[in-house]
Amino acid sequence: MRNFLNLVPSVSQYFASRRDEKADRAIVFGCFGGQSIAQMLLCLAVVGAGVLHPSAVSAIAATPQAIAQTPANAPAPLTKLLTEIDAAANRRDVKAVMAFYSQNFTHSDGLNSQSMEKALTQLWQRYPNLNYRTELKSWKTEGNAIIADTVTTIAGTQKQDGRELNLKATIRSQQRFEGEKIVKQEILAEQNQITSGKNPPKLQVNVPEQVKVGEEYNFDAIVLEPIGNDILIGTILEEPVNEKTFFKSAEVDLDLLNSGGIFKVGKAPATPENRWISAVLMRQGGIAMVSVRLRVVK
Repeated sequence: MRNFLNLVPSVSQYFASRRDEKADRAIVFGCFGGQSIAQMLLCLAVVGAGVLHPSAVSAIAATPQAIAQTPANAPAPLTKLLTEIDAAANRRDVKAVMAFYSQNFTHSDGLNSQSMEKALTQLWQRYPNLNYRTELKSWKTEGNAIIADTVTTIAGTQKQDGRELNLKATIRSQQRFEGEKIVKQEILAEQNQITSGKNPPKLQVNVPEQVKVGEEYNFDAIVLEPIGNDILIGTILEEPVNEKTFFKSAEVDLDLLNSGGIFKVGKAPATPENRWISAVLMRQGGIAMVSVRLRVVK
């Protein structure tokens, strides 16, 4: 699999040679050094879910609430341990993170404890300086279980072949505790953006978080600044969210764009599932990729 960043010089030549012509071919590249878009996003979704420390479970479960509670009245052990798990992730301590999970836990993206540990290891090898910050949005007890909804922001850089990739991600997730382990995680929403270059396109993405099976939806990736005489190439890629796509690299074709962005009318599949909708845009000043999670429900 070719590293698409190695194609940047040829892309510049392509821009120069095609400035006054209509493109008759696409540029094909592999994403992020052999790591597919799905791979990158699933890695983020795994650790982006703000996890709680097992020692907090007994203290929190003693609170007799069955409805969602606000962060303002959250037990001190819960807020303290959310901070501690962020610190463990910021240290890139995979074993410490995995110690909080049941060996039999389930994840909405189809991971188990082994594949999750592999995902974290791969992500932190590529991005060794990621910074995590988790905010508690709500919490409740459900029998002997603890349910916590969180929003995690992730930021960091990766240097590759003298070029720098800048990553920003926001992930909303829910964790379920039973006994002293996390037994279930679900990713509720996420948006991730990766940029490279001195002047990458600045994007605004419009897409619903959730649609019904078979329903049409609009996906817009709009370049916010004027294009002028610049040449813009790009594409949209849609991938299912599951373990199979996570460990399989993808290729995409880039085509010459006739407008300041990418605009698509999509149709949700006939069965409920999660999908990533990604836009990749390039110009001579840089590259931008943005991906959002689309939840397809009945």
